[in-house]
Amino acid sequence: MAVAVALLAGAAGAPGAAEARPKLDQPRSQTVAPPGYRLTARKAIRIAARSDKVVAERRRHADFRPTAYTRGPGRWQVSWFDRERELAQVRVDDATGAILEEWTGHQVAWTMARGYEGAFGQTLNAPYVWIPLCVLFLAPFIDPRRPFRLLHLDLLVLVSFGASHVFFNRGDIGVSVPLAYPVLLYLLARLLVAGFRPRERREWLVPVVPVAWLAIAVVFLVGFRVGLNVVDSTVIDVGYAGVLGADRIADGKDLYGEGFSREVERGDTYGPVNYLAYVPFEQALPWSGRWDDLPAAHGAAILFDLVTLLGLVLLGRRLRPGREGRELGVVLGFAWAAFPYALFSLETNANDSIVAMFTVLAMLALTLRPAREGLSAAARGVAVGLGAAAKFAPLVLAPLFATGTSEEGEGARSRLGSWLVFALALVAVLVLAFLPFVPDGGLMELYDRTLGYQASRPSPFSVWGQEEWLAPLHTAVKVGAVGLVLAVAVVPRRRGPLQVAALGAAVLVAVELAVTHWFYLYVVWFAPLALVALLGPYRGPASPDGRPVADPGEALAVSARPREPAPA
Repeated sequence: MAVAVALLAGAAGAPGAAEARPKLDQPRSQTVAPPGYRLTARKAIRIAARSDKVVAERRRHADFRPTAYTRGPGRWQVSWFDRERELAQVRVDDATGAILEEWTGHQVAWTMARGYEGAFGQTLNAPYVWIPLCVLFLAPFIDPRRPFRLLHLDLLVLVSFGASHVFFNRGDIGVSVPLAYPVLLYLLARLLVAGFRPRERREWLVPVVPVAWLAIAVVFLVGFRVGLNVVDSTVIDVGYAGVLGADRIADGKDLYGEGFSREVERGDTYGPVNYLAYVPFEQALPWSGRWDDLPAAHGAAILFDLVTLLGLVLLGRRLRPGREGRELGVVLGFAWAAFPYALFSLETNANDSIVAMFTVLAMLALTLRPAREGLSAAARGVAVGLGAAAKFAPLVLAPLFATGTSEEGEGARSRLGSWLVFALALVAVLVLAFLPFVPDGGLMELYDRTLGYQASRPSPFSVWGQEEWLAPLHTAVKVGAVGLVLAVAVVPRRRGPLQVAALGAAVLVAVELAVTHWFYLYVVWFAPLALVALLGPYRGPASPDGRPVADPGEALAVSARPREPAPA
């Protein structure tokens, strides 16, 4: 239980800033300007002390001491401390003496909380890009004859993280953070219902637009997304860490330990598979030694995204026979390609889509023919193990995928054999992934550098990190998440692939509700499974003989056809 709680506490696992960490130097003299600067340290402090936020903060603290640093050419940073804690930070332009930025509270330590324009997502955040993308994601599934159908609400909720996102982009995390929780809670409840009480819905999944149009749209969306990534995207710290780790592996250096990087000091907080995934790209597009465009990070992010999309297309074909399967595959591929937060992950060149990729691969392994149950269990174990060895969070899916699907009449011996094969494959992958990279300090240092660091660090990007008085509730949520992780291994006893997708997405949402550090990039952890669970049950109306109707036109013809009178 303690290990599970630690995993939940640290599942987020990302370095905390989005900008390169500049070199700060404290001048030798307070009264003599450093070479190349006009202001002295004392003058910079005097200017920064006029900041409104500093004046307000000074009233709250008896011990409020300033220290001035040069922050690269032409810039000063003045920080105010209470003992070792930095309470306020002001940046001053050396040439003009103007105050450029002033920060207090959580925004001192967390640059990603400051609302820097374009720091996450670049042009994607512009309303003229984001809003049309949301409309495109929703439009094919809108049925004007059924305005209150559940799918409308489900998909609208998936894009409603945008309401929280707007305040985050403004640097108002006091509003943005609480707004994310109603969305997560709805998704948790909805996915649990889909997992425990599945219902086949005889409605058109795509009621108006021909599915062939969606296939064409997928091609154009892929081109748009890849092109936008190449010409208008940033590489945030997690992508930079992936490239740095790949470079260290290729050069034969230790992956874990002090001195990983000055810009991303705790960039070694992920599993080895995360860094190994970047190695081919770093070798083909070598790291320049600085935080530049990092083409290797772009290549890796595009790969994670495209494999997820192709996996969803194939998964749809596996879930339904014949034409129905081909259409479901196209719809799932379109939904991922049009989903704004899938593109958000791609635009930041983060590593979070690697979680999506391995969950989709685990679902593909789940849908292998029943005659290949042993192969399916092994493949599921490998997929979940690789995901866990990359970002840790997929490990919470292990109990669910160890059981997989279960059919009526399946015996306890068969289930036990499946669990054993899954467990052996999972453990083998984890051992083979981590063993070559254990640092000199052993497993304890490895834990401290990864899960231990993630579990212990504070973060203002959750209600738990903002409000200390919520600690008892936070503990209850973590215990509840652990309980759900374990319960889905055995309940319900009989379930199909759509239920597994729903329960897997619910488990990941529960984990995200429990973590101390939450961010919009984590939406893609559960998004593929949620799309499968929410879109998969729709099969279209049935003809009088029980055969699924192929398209809306055929359904109208069937409904207009005269029926035989019922026997007396």
